[in-house]
Amino acid sequence: MTSVLFSGSDAQWSEYEAHLRAAFADAGLTVQLAREMAKDDVEYIVCSPSGPVQDFAVFPRLKAVLSLWAGVESITNNQSLTAPLCRMVDQGLSEGMVEWVTGHILRYHLGIDAHLSGQDGVWRNDIVPPLARERRVGILGLGELGLAVGNALAALNFQVSGWSRTLKEAPGIACHSGADGLDAVLSQSDFLVLLLPHTTATENLLDAARISRLPRGAKILNPGRGALIDEKALLDALESGQVSHATLDVFRTEPLPADHPFWAHPDVTVTPHIASETRATTASRTVAENIRRGEAGLPFRHVVDRKAGY
Repeated sequence: MTSVLFSGSDAQWSEYEAHLRAAFADAGLTVQLAREMAKDDVEYIVCSPSGPVQDFAVFPRLKAVLSLWAGVESITNNQSLTAPLCRMVDQGLSEGMVEWVTGHILRYHLGIDAHLSGQDGVWRNDIVPPLARERRVGILGLGELGLAVGNALAALNFQVSGWSRTLKEAPGIACHSGADGLDAVLSQSDFLVLLLPHTTATENLLDAARISRLPRGAKILNPGRGALIDEKALLDALESGQVSHATLDVFRTEPLPADHPFWAHPDVTVTPHIASETRATTASRTVAENIRRGEAGLPFRHVVDRKAGY
């Protein structure tokens, strides 16, 4: 019997319990799953980073902490956690992100906003979008989500380049790393997608200097982390026309305060952190697979590099 503690909200427990039990059974695991159990019995913790368990040192038999979130920055600096921490990599999460990014890229590419706002009886047939092969998309962050997005956009014939901390190889994506590589991606991004984790190295990565390296009139999409962008620098760039529009799904403070200038800005689209969501059905299978591997003596998947922060 493997003992698994669930550390999350009442709503998350209601959402996940049945799916986790089904996934454990399908994986051939006999599991005691509960929200409360003796600390000496706990072997795995399935956790929301905002869940009730914050002190991991009190669990002497802890083998791994399995996060329900892709972002783990709120856990990585928890000094009480010495067991492996595994981030959530979920097929449903990837599919949702691909759909959100692709939808907004196509919205920009096809000029859909102009048509939605131009229902005024004037026949404007002089504005025809170029083909996708003439548009350049840059992706900052080539992890699971970034690669999934890049592959989808490349399949639509967009020119896709990407930047990551370490150099990746991906057919159909021009991959870059390092400071020069970042400048190269920025300089050729008509549309820039931010899919980096939030770390000390990525805080305000998109500042005034880097925004100035974008082609004038570029568009920015941020479904990654709010802290990747210097907000004042972005607002200044929108006012000057250096950036023509930004679609933002994540913010430094959430919910985004009602008086925040992003809400009323004519060249900003706000979506309320809905670009992609972990799905209990598919995420539960990711959790079950990692526990199966742990019990079989196999390496865990998606283990967080605590120094890198993701």
